[in-house]
Amino acid sequence: MSATILLAQALNGLQLAMLLFLLAAGLTLVFGIMDLINLSHGTLYMMGGYFAATVFQVTGSFWLAMGTAVPLAFLLGVALELLLLRHTYRRSHLDQVMVTFGVMVFFEDLVKLLWGNASQRLATPTLLQGQVELMPGVVYPIYRLGVIALGIVVVVALYLFVQRTRLGMLIRAGASNRRMVSALGVNIDLLFTLVFGLGAALAGLAGAVVGPVSSVEPGMGNHALILSFVIIVVGGIGSIRGALVAALALGLIDTVGRALIAAALHEFLPPAMASGITPALASTLLYVMMAAVLVLRPSGLFPAPGR
Repeated sequence: MSATILLAQALNGLQLAMLLFLLAAGLTLVFGIMDLINLSHGTLYMMGGYFAATVFQVTGSFWLAMGTAVPLAFLLGVALELLLLRHTYRRSHLDQVMVTFGVMVFFEDLVKLLWGNASQRLATPTLLQGQVELMPGVVYPIYRLGVIALGIVVVVALYLFVQRTRLGMLIRAGASNRRMVSALGVNIDLLFTLVFGLGAALAGLAGAVVGPVSSVEPGMGNHALILSFVIIVVGGIGSIRGALVAALALGLIDTVGRALIAAALHEFLPPAMASGITPALASTLLYVMMAAVLVLRPSGLFPAPGR
């Protein structure tokens, strides 16, 4: 395999990692602070994509579509938390799974009712159209570089928010010991609502950004939800740093690993057979990584303090 192909795959892995981080960061905070198993998180990702696609169809502006999808996803998350999920905090994890699974099924049917089964796609904004030559022989889409840059900006913003603000301090404390935070007089219900809304906004942002890369369609959040759970298990529940490291590892394994496996299999197998086996083996690597982390560090690579 040439160095140019390997570099392109590494950039694809970095772009995938940034999208997965947007999803997993909110989910790990919800799980770590609220102790809520939220199977509806992928639904918020899907709804962010549909919010953005609808606004784009009306206005023709990608930037307005993305800027609208994030607050709408935040409001949807807040509404779900206040009206439904808040009543599950003191119930078993099985009850939470059943309720959030019901939310997921409801919104998938709602999407099919309102938008139909056909997939939708956002056009790449004019500013980010085309490709750029990173080095001789390596040409890469500008939009994908923009996704990487956006992910880095969100990583830095989340770090400053969690580490340098009073609300971030409460979130870190809640991830470590939410009972103590509540005992100190903090309005834990309001904190839960804000955390869930933040997670929903990040998921909605990911759904809007992925529009020009892949299609927006019913059920698009299901696979993303599975990958997000892998990330929080590997990185550690309640850990933003863990979510980032795990997302980077997963993104690179999925893309670079897939390319390396394909190159190796083509040496020994017919092209059609090698192409058919490669996706399954690449996906297996992700779960092998998760199993190895669970054996060596059951709490994840960077668990939140107190876990």
